[in-house]
Amino acid sequence: MIPRIQKRGQRTIGLLYYLYGPGKFEEHTDPHLVASWDHNAPDPGRDATATLKQLQQLLDQPVENIDPSQRPKKHVWHLSVRNGGEDRILSDEEWGDVARRMVAAAGIDDPAAGAGCRWAAVRHADDHIHIVATLVREDGYKPDLDNDAHRVQAEARVLEAELGLRRLNKGDGTAAKRPTSAERHKAERQGRERTAREELRETVRRAVAGARSEEEFFDRLAAAGLLIRKRVAPSGDLLGYRVALPDDLNKDGEPVFFPGVRLAPDLSLPRIRERWTAGAQDIPAAGEEATRTGPGGPASARRGTASAVWRAVFVVEHGEDGVAAAHIAAAGEVLDALAKTSAAHTRRELRDAATAFERASRSHIRAVRGHDRALRQAARDLVQGGPALGRGEDGATTAMAIDMLFFLITAAAHWHARKGHAQQAEAAARAAEHLRTAYRAAAAQPLGVLYQRGRRLSRPMLQRQTVLLREALPELAEQILAEPGWYALAATIADAEAAGHEPAALLADVAARRELGTADSVSDVLVWRMRRTADLPADASHLPETSTAGNRSTTRGSTTRPSAPGRRRSGEETPRQTR
Repeated sequence: MIPRIQKRGQRTIGLLYYLYGPGKFEEHTDPHLVASWDHNAPDPGRDATATLKQLQQLLDQPVENIDPSQRPKKHVWHLSVRNGGEDRILSDEEWGDVARRMVAAAGIDDPAAGAGCRWAAVRHADDHIHIVATLVREDGYKPDLDNDAHRVQAEARVLEAELGLRRLNKGDGTAAKRPTSAERHKAERQGRERTAREELRETVRRAVAGARSEEEFFDRLAAAGLLIRKRVAPSGDLLGYRVALPDDLNKDGEPVFFPGVRLAPDLSLPRIRERWTAGAQDIPAAGEEATRTGPGGPASARRGTASAVWRAVFVVEHGEDGVAAAHIAAAGEVLDALAKTSAAHTRRELRDAATAFERASRSHIRAVRGHDRALRQAARDLVQGGPALGRGEDGATTAMAIDMLFFLITAAAHWHARKGHAQQAEAAARAAEHLRTAYRAAAAQPLGVLYQRGRRLSRPMLQRQTVLLREALPELAEQILAEPGWYALAATIADAEAAGHEPAALLADVAARRELGTADSVSDVLVWRMRRTADLPADASHLPETSTAGNRSTTRGSTTRPSAPGRRRSGEETPRQTR
């Protein structure tokens, strides 16, 4: 149940005409009263002798009874209460009770508190009602509406439980503003998948990802095709900005501009500036290594991203709140940059993950910026590395980065849940689901190659690696050996040994750094951890066969490749943590 207080108005009759009318798109059906301050109030929807003017005059009577100088400038209060599409349809009696509870909670009319305001609840659809009230009480005083929005939200949570409706999570005031119904209808008329506000929010987020200065930020906005207006003080200092889509016009044919703060609380210019404050660059990131990959191609950027994300998981799990909040916010930048630069077969799910996680990137715990610079650098490298191919090293390192991001986003969900941030925790969990789907698409080919390489290992080498696995990870060995991904891990162990690493020590090290007990496919997770840590190519399709064939010298020159196994390929698996 979503109650939403609309802007206050001056004309009661105007709002009544809308509520009892056909709607802007003929969407209103059977408008009628379900409740009001007076059981005998006229209902122009069901009573042929009643008129809208009569109802308006009765509603406005307390306002007209006081001195004009004492009347509120905007005396019309308007609340809409809407249920979700999956909720059952409430009866008129139930909606009437909802209306009475809402006006009491808001402070409009509480019978237990004495004189109240006049109000009427109109239903013109199955899933919602509108409540119109005039803001002068019967005794001539004005109602106390401080925190009315918070109070009606709290009452909605109680009503959801009582009426058996979907339970929504309590907000904390840090969510981005939802598109209005007018914006949604406009997008439908224009054939847009999303509203202008939503498109602008995503574009601005992507422009922020990894940016280091105002100049770079505004250059990215311009390159994305947005119209930009800057607010400049008389001193010449930049105070703010507004953006618009070139083809989103108002009735006068002018572009519709949105200030950054109206897109999301953290997209105002002051909040964006916090990300690149000069002093923050000197703060060492917790657990950060001194080196970084630097700008390079898409594969290099993704490998660097996997490393930065891997370190960030520990910070979110064990760091101070402000530092953890900064890493969670920066994770949103990484998601935006990855979605912007990834191949088509993963782009949609990554974009949906970034959009979902946007809600999880903010809370009342203020991010301590600067500690997150490794993640922000990773986002920058992704953008500068350019678009990635969906195959080869680009595709394989994309799977590696998504795998690491899944665990970071899951850690963020757990962190928010511990802090009581219900909406953020749910948003992070939804983002993780999109990452899971993107991982399946990205990992299928590279893990399939590793699977085939593992299947071609000689029996003595597989037996030796089985012994090695049992010695290095005795508690997980049997689970790993039963997974389809074991052959991909066996190939990775062979590649690491060929590259000069001690495979048992490496395997034990990567397994010990983070828990694995709740992962669906432990072998998949260990493959990417080992290949990242040992700096092995993520794409094994071009590695020499000698690195995996062991002592199968008699078959090394054969041109006949074994047929694909009948069992499920490990690329169809995905790492997942159970919450």
